[in-house]
Amino acid sequence: MRIHRLSADVYNKIAAGEVVDRPYSVVKELVENAIDAGATEIAVETEGGGKKRIRVTDNGCGIPKEELPLAFAPHATSKLQTAEDLFSIRTLGFRGEAVASVAAVSKTEIVSRTAEGEAYALRTEGGALGEVLPAAGAKGTVVTVDELFFNVPARLKFLKSDAQEDADIAGVMGRFLLSHPAISFTYTANGKVKYRSFGDGLAAALAAVYGAETLKDCIEIDAEKHGIRLHGFLGSRNFYKANRTYQSLFVNGRCVVNQTVGAAITNAYASYLMKRQYPFYVLFLDVPPEIVDVNVHPNKADVRFADNQIIYGCVYSIVSAVLDGNARALDYLVHPPKSDLSEETTQVKPAPAPVFAPAAAKQETMSYEAAKKEAAFDVTLPRGSEPRFYEPEPVRMEVHAPAAEDVFAENQRLLREQAARVQAQRVEPDTLVYKGELFRTYLIYEAGTSAYLIDQHAAHERILYDKLRAKWEAREAVSQPMLSPFLITVNGQEFAFLEKNFPLFRELGFEVEAFGDDAVKVSAVPAELVGMDLKAFFADVLSSMESLRAIRLADILKDKLATSACKAAVKGGELLSEQEARALIRAAGGDLTLKCPHGRPAVVEVKKSELEKLFKRIV
Repeated sequence: MRIHRLSADVYNKIAAGEVVDRPYSVVKELVENAIDAGATEIAVETEGGGKKRIRVTDNGCGIPKEELPLAFAPHATSKLQTAEDLFSIRTLGFRGEAVASVAAVSKTEIVSRTAEGEAYALRTEGGALGEVLPAAGAKGTVVTVDELFFNVPARLKFLKSDAQEDADIAGVMGRFLLSHPAISFTYTANGKVKYRSFGDGLAAALAAVYGAETLKDCIEIDAEKHGIRLHGFLGSRNFYKANRTYQSLFVNGRCVVNQTVGAAITNAYASYLMKRQYPFYVLFLDVPPEIVDVNVHPNKADVRFADNQIIYGCVYSIVSAVLDGNARALDYLVHPPKSDLSEETTQVKPAPAPVFAPAAAKQETMSYEAAKKEAAFDVTLPRGSEPRFYEPEPVRMEVHAPAAEDVFAENQRLLREQAARVQAQRVEPDTLVYKGELFRTYLIYEAGTSAYLIDQHAAHERILYDKLRAKWEAREAVSQPMLSPFLITVNGQEFAFLEKNFPLFRELGFEVEAFGDDAVKVSAVPAELVGMDLKAFFADVLSSMESLRAIRLADILKDKLATSACKAAVKGGELLSEQEARALIRAAGGDLTLKCPHGRPAVVEVKKSELEKLFKRIV
């Protein structure tokens, strides 16, 4: 096989696969260019989930006529001059790959005008440049991307539905509103305005993205430690979400998902959150450019810090101080509580602050370099462990697989043994002699040389659960209309996730429908689940977004069915008649392996020989 040089058409498409994988990444790259161009107003329009059209309009510095062809050239950029510049990057873009990558897989046009010049346009189709032509336009740049991946059908085939692509674009645009609150943004999808901000600050941007009510549950902080600044909004201790789509971290203005910072924040909240609950935050981490490497991810979605422990320690200590309400937090809060409650103030606090200990004198903080040199770094880490940032080497094990026929035979043997054990642990209900009850909870039966104690609640709970589950699996669920509909407000990604699964909800007995662009209305629930906690139910459903967007509705419903069966089953302490006790064991079918849906045993066998040992009749 001989080595040969790839054509520009091929390597541009390869680069596009790394930089531009979905419509949202096109929007991200183009908006970042607009921000770097000094724009104060940016408008984004999409059609067909961004597959049909993406247009980004800005009022930035514009591109001169003679530089328009360079805008489409790979590795051409105005943001870097030398390799050393990579270690002090202050712009969002810097590689010079984005526009060339987008142009290689779409039909793209740039119309641009500088403050001193005229407007000119240049169009490409699949990377093939046209001519630079005069055009009409205001100062700034308009980039229009049509028919994304028209020449890469394999990539086009793997794009998501229009609704899901719109939701992911909305997620990216929400982050831009938050990361650059001094810029006015408008995002329109299929002619409908989804987001609009006016460049009037972070609080207003947060209200535009998440709703004004969210501010009431947030604490605004602005802290500096070891030359590192952390500022933005933290959700209060009782404000949590079902997934991580409500978490925004911006490192030097760049939206990233970073393991070190994420672990620090999560550990600071650890004692306040339960399983499948996630903190809400919109935080900015400002660090010296020379201690962070932004050139570590193809689409710049992560960064690498020169010293993870200092970053971790600073973030953890600040967030935990605010949540725990200790004296140090008074230096971190933008709106600290007043010491004199009678004093009038016009300052509005966006969220209730914790109760703080008496204020201590403000301490001087050491620099980043000094913190590095400290032998004992003054950070209290989470209970019992140091932060971990690297995974251990995997243990390699040699597995010798048996021949295929041996595996088949072994499986058949195990299945036969399992069936025999189940059959051996089943008795004919009519052969069991009812002997009474203990503590109005445990029913006593006798058969041969064994006595059986049956937990009446656990056994009845299992019987009801199996009946409900059989109905689900047979899709025989009956809907029960609600007296008043239940509304759940969600973000764009959650809305697309729920809307995609509406057919499954309806199949199981829920009546669900969209209620605007950010809410879902539930008008009926399965009859077997009347009275269920719908807020908790949908929180569980939305937590499924964390696992590859594959809904775990069946598992969640099993849990809800178990809860419903638990509520309907006879309780411990209820006195059953002999007829009711016999009906219960018949319904169980004589199954001695019966367990409640939560795994507790419902039947315990006590042999005669065990009792005789207790009374020393036998040794």
